Amino acid sequence: MTLLHIDAPTGLAGNMLLAALLDLGVPESAIHAPMAALGLAGRYRLELEERRSSGLRGLHLEVHSLEQEPHHRPWGQLRELLGSAPLDPPLAQRVREVFQLLAEAEARVHGHPPEAVHFHEVGALDSLVDVVGVCAALLHLGVSQVSCGVPPAGHGDVHTAHGLLPLPAPAVLEIARRRGLALADCSRFPAAELTTPTGLALMACWADRFGVAPGGVPEAIGVGLGSRSLDRPNLLRALLLHPVAEGPVPGGPAAANEREETLLLQEAQIDDATAEDLAFLAEALRHGGALEVFTTAITMKKGRQGSLVSALAPPGLAADLRRIWWRHGTTLGVREQRLRRWRLPRQIETHATPLGPVRSKWALGPDGDWRAKAEHGDLAHLAHLHGLSLREVRRQIEPFMHPPSAPPTGLPNPESLEGDVP
Repeated sequence: MTLLHIDAPTGLAGNMLLAALLDLGVPESAIHAPMAALGLAGRYRLELEERRSSGLRGLHLEVHSLEQEPHHRPWGQLRELLGSAPLDPPLAQRVREVFQLLAEAEARVHGHPPEAVHFHEVGALDSLVDVVGVCAALLHLGVSQVSCGVPPAGHGDVHTAHGLLPLPAPAVLEIARRRGLALADCSRFPAAELTTPTGLALMACWADRFGVAPGGVPEAIGVGLGSRSLDRPNLLRALLLHPVAEGPVPGGPAAANEREETLLLQEAQIDDATAEDLAFLAEALRHGGALEVFTTAITMKKGRQGSLVSALAPPGLAADLRRIWWRHGTTLGVREQRLRRWRLPRQIETHATPLGPVRSKWALGPDGDWRAKAEHGDLAHLAHLHGLSLREVRRQIEPFMHPPSAPPTGLPNPESLEGDVP
């Protein structure tokens, strides 16, 4: 189970949401494919770049329309387009829901039937990209729940196709009224539009709740930056969270030394690469941040012998590692899934011995006992240096192998381990 929390300290806007999700690792292809299905390929361009806002980094997204004459699509026409396009049903349903809410809010504000609402800013191409892109990105992530912070709406006024309008934008207030959404105090912000109708409609349709972030372990963070300069960082953060397990860990008090974490598993079946090519790919994945890479011999279609290449890595490295697969591998597809892993606390210690320094990996077991393994490379180096067998090197260094920061009693000192030990 993975949670997504949208932290919106300076408001909600469609382009900021989409930029944050792209920064989280969603590929641009996840956006371009449904836009092409709508017949809009080549009619827009994404300008995505890393910027700073008050010293904090993030991605800034601007959608440029390449249409010769901007189309202001009425909701009735847009609904027909969404209904006839070959979109995946879950995506089509989500996009329709967002635009239906926007149409109803605009209709209420301007006194028109929803079908007759001309979306001006909301239905222009950049907003289409924002709505379709955010919905496609959220479906791509496959999150179990979405939550959102309470956004400030802004104050002052804004220039629109209808002229100068007061802030919060009338459609923002109407969406908040319809869905019973709170808007945060913005009296300490400079006069500006902070939450747009598109941004609020997206979260109104996607968020299971509004409020503070749920408890969880952050797995990845995406940051989208706004265009306006404020007296603080103008950003929106998308946080992927692994929920904290409630209650004691099964297994009794001895299980307190266990650590739960989420890992990303990437796999591909390959039958058209040499052993040298596979070794090069594995090493490139390790250099890219994979915790481990291994291969398994498999039999593929038509009886061909192949290899299943598997890489375990932190979830936040998904996009970076995929680029390595495409560059150094021959596969045309990479499977991904998230795994729960339980591990024991461990750390590396260097021991001074009469033969020379030796590194060892120490782990604290569920029973509270230490276990250690000397680094084979160090043992082999000392064996060659002194003309000894590995067995003799192990025998001579064993008296100098002590648990990490062991007190005089010989009991382990858990505080020396990485992380907190209950």
